[in-house]
Parts: sequence; C-alpha cells; structure tokens
Amino acid sequence: MANTTTEISPDNNFEKKSNFAADSKVDKDNAPKTFKEKLEVLNQKVVALSSVPVSEKIFFTQNLMVMIRAGISISDALKTLEEQTTNARLKQILSDVYQKVDRGVALADSLEPYKKDFGELYINMIKTGEASGQLEQVLNQLTIQMKKDHHLKSKVKGAMVYPTIVVVAMIVIMILMFVFVIPQITSIFKEVDAELPLPTKILIAISDFVVNNGLMVGLVAVIIIFSFVKFIKSKKGKKIWHAFLLKLPIISTILKKVNLARFSRTISSLLKTDIPITETFTITGRVLGNSSYKDVVFSAAEELKKGVNIYTTLSKYPKLFPPIVTHMIAVGEETGSLDEILEQLAIFYEEEVDQTMSTLTSTLEPILMLMLGLGVGSIAVAVIMPMYSLTQQF
Repeated sequence: MANTTTEISPDNNFEKKSNFAADSKVDKDNAPKTFKEKLEVLNQKVVALSSVPVSEKIFFTQNLMVMIRAGISISDALKTLEEQTTNARLKQILSDVYQKVDRGVALADSLEPYKKDFGELYINMIKTGEASGQLEQVLNQLTIQMKKDHHLKSKVKGAMVYPTIVVVAMIVIMILMFVFVIPQITSIFKEVDAELPLPTKILIAISDFVVNNGLMVGLVAVIIIFSFVKFIKSKKGKKIWHAFLLKLPIISTILKKVNLARFSRTISSLLKTDIPITETFTITGRVLGNSSYKDVVFSAAEELKKGVNIYTTLSKYPKLFPPIVTHMIAVGEETGSLDEILEQLAIFYEEEVDQTMSTLTSTLEPILMLMLGLGVGSIAVAVIMPMYSLTQQF
C-alpha cells in the first residue's frame, strides 16, 4: 500500500500544479488588458462604494408595487426598473437581483447582500410579504414608510440650514475682526501710555494671541473638532451625546417628536405585515436614531419575550414616551388595533414635527440676533471705553 501511495502522490501533485497553472492562465486571460477595461473595473468599484439615495429607493419600491399589481412578474419588473433607473448603484444592484430572481431565488434573499443599502426593516418586510403572499401590500407600506421618513429628515435638515449659516457667519466674522480689524484699532491705544479698561485689555490680549499663534490656534481647533467627532461616533460617546441633546431646551422637543414619529410609524408598518412583536421591536430599535430610544426599545423587546405587555415596559420611561403615547398603546393592546393606533400616533407626531420645523426659524432668530448683538456689543464697548477715557484726559 505504501508503494502505491508513493506512486500516486507525484501524479496528484502534478495534477494540482496543472490546475493551478490553468487557473492562473484563466485569471490572466480574464484580467483587464486595455485602459478602457481597467477604467470600467475601477468605475464598478467606485459605484459599489456609493449609496442609493432615498428618492431612488422610493422610485424602485413604488414602481415595483405598481408593476406587480398590474400582473407583471417580479423578474420582468426588476429588469424594466434596472433599465429605467439613472442611479448607477441601484442599476448595479437591480442587475444582480434580477439575475438571482430569474433563477428562482426569492426577492428578499436576493436583496440580502444589499442590507447596507436597503436596511434591515426593508429586507424583513419583503421577506414577510413573500411568505404571506402580500408582497404588493408590503411594498405599499414600505413606500409610505420611506416617504414619511424622508419628509421628516428633509424638514429637519431644511429648518437647520438658516441657523447653521448664521452661526458659521458669526464665527467667521469674529475671527476676521480679531485678526484684521481689532489690531488696527488697538495699535492706537498701545501707543498712548494710558491705563486701559479691563474689557479693552482682554480684547487686545485675545487679538494678539490669535494673530501671533494663528497656526497653533487653527491646529488646536482641528484637533478638538476631530476628537469630538470621534468621541460622539464611539458607542459610549454616542450615548452620552444623545442623552445630552435630549436635555437641551429646543432640540430635545424636536428629537423626541422625530423619534416618536419614527417609532410609531415603523412599529405600525411591521405589525401590518404580521412580523412577530419581539422581532418588530428589535428591528425598530435599529431604525431609531437616538441611542436613548434605541436602548429602551431593545430593552422592551427583551421584556416582551418574558410576556410583559408594551404599556408596562414603556411606561417606565415617561421622559421618552409621554403618558399620551403609552395610554394609547394600552388601548391598542386591549382592543387588538395597535397597528392602527400607532399609525394615528405617527401622523400626529409627523404633523407636530412639521409645525415645529416651520416655526423654528422664527423661534431661533431672536436668540441668534441676541448672541450676535452681545458679541458685537462687547467688542464695541471694549473699543469705545478707552476712547472716551482719552478724550476726558485731553
């Protein structure tokens, strides 16, 4: 037997080497040779790193629903939508999904590798829709969900544009004044051998420090910003930062309404697709943006596994879930209409966010003007005070 093994072994090694050589040859043959081919490969890699905009996902979901309702097969609908979409990333995804579905793979399983693009909520709802034979209704729910969520985000971002521009402009103006304007004015005071008021001394000291150590100030500012961003992206830092935001006067109100609207809308959509309540809460926890709300919802999912009802679990956190929310949930649990009640809650809070965002600019404007007035006023006082003293001496 030993001799037989010895005789076969070299042939096997030769076979392996031959296979390896053949594979290497195939790889070389398939490798891009021309500049155009290399550019195409690079372009595909860049596209793979990009994301699918929400508007494109809404376009895909809504049109897929309409085409399925019209009796078109899923594979034909995917092929048509692939040809119709203008987004390179979505086109790439739909091309792959179409090929899988055409071979008999379920739509949810075909979308599974693209969970980063579509989200866990999306994949799970599609999976449930296929299993229950209600894919059309699920796609309709997803379209509504994404539209409402997109509208909320757009409202918040739109309302924050004006305050952000004003604050950035104030900072830039203050820096320019300390670097260019104030040194010109204060140089007069330095030439006069007179006792300067404390505000003027502070103004001159700040101006001199910024001018003489501009590079260091800029470097320190960059380090502080970078460290802060890194801190709030860490698990612990994010929790601390999100908890802090929920204590700020105006911001906390907006954040609570946004998170309650998203919580209600997501739970309602998932319940309508017959996903188990514990899994519904787990998925919703991952969708919510604020860490404090995430932790409570994840905790609620664990409590629900033990048989505790939703009202009992959420009523422990009145600062995050107001009594109006928990009591309506209790009614929904008792009557078996939790999905409908949560949908009404979602509509209520979405309208509240709309109204808050519409009036946010007029609310923040006096505060911003006051801050600007205090800054400019302080500099003006620091400059005028020594001038008044000098005129009194002469």
